Amino acid sequence: KISIVVLVVASCLLIFNCSTDETQKVTNFNTLTMSDEFDGETLNAANWTPVDAPALLGNGSLQYYTSRSENLKVEDGMLHIIARQESFEGLNYTSARIESKGLFQQKYGRFEARIQLPWSQGLWPAFWLLGNQCQENTEFGAINWPNCGEIDIMENRGQEPTLISGSVHGPGYSGVEAISKDYTLENDRFDTGFHIFGIEWGENYINYYVDNVLYNQITPSDVTGEWVFDDDFYIIINVAVGGGYSGAPDDSSVFPQEMLVDYVRVYSAD
Repeated sequence: KISIVVLVVASCLLIFNCSTDETQKVTNFNTLTMSDEFDGETLNAANWTPVDAPALLGNGSLQYYTSRSENLKVEDGMLHIIARQESFEGLNYTSARIESKGLFQQKYGRFEARIQLPWSQGLWPAFWLLGNQCQENTEFGAINWPNCGEIDIMENRGQEPTLISGSVHGPGYSGVEAISKDYTLENDRFDTGFHIFGIEWGENYINYYVDNVLYNQITPSDVTGEWVFDDDFYIIINVAVGGGYSGAPDDSSVFPQEMLVDYVRVYSAD
């Protein structure tokens, strides 16, 4: 696993590699506030709660999330989230989702994870944050979404192994109208090796990174409604199957598919 010190130094060096045609705010986040290296044999209950629930109807996904070892396990120093095509509780796919809600939440900081993505038509892996004020609802995940805010650090369409996106959702800019930007990996694929997905989030800005390369900044002037990113947010990691973002699996889809997470680390400012 990559040294925390190396990552922090690499992050700081980004200040000197920013594009000269954009004004971007960068803060040093050096104080580690949460870390899960997935070195044990079970999911760390101090950091995460697994979800056992059917798909959220509002986003069109097709899976049933379970905490079974067939879908979720910690093994060989990594978190494994496994999407399967199988009949379960009336649905045809299973997968897993973990959340830090009620266990860890933070306002501002650097949030990052080192992940190898799955690959197949209809998969929707994601590493994201949801506002602590969001209240759960089986119809769309949160009854006051998007007013509570959502920060998508990384989303991927399984059929596009070189492309990820980073987005924010809030009042007046959610769903297909989210404020978003894609990142294309040149001469490589996200499903054939590990890559670091992260944000550095401070007052009035969110910077987006892949492998410590800064590729976007979102500020209040970029959104088309109220800026709702000045509160505690918690972490979610999942692999959905189907949905409006990725589309449904088809005859080309291959199951099972696995997302591997090497670590999750969160820092605050000095």
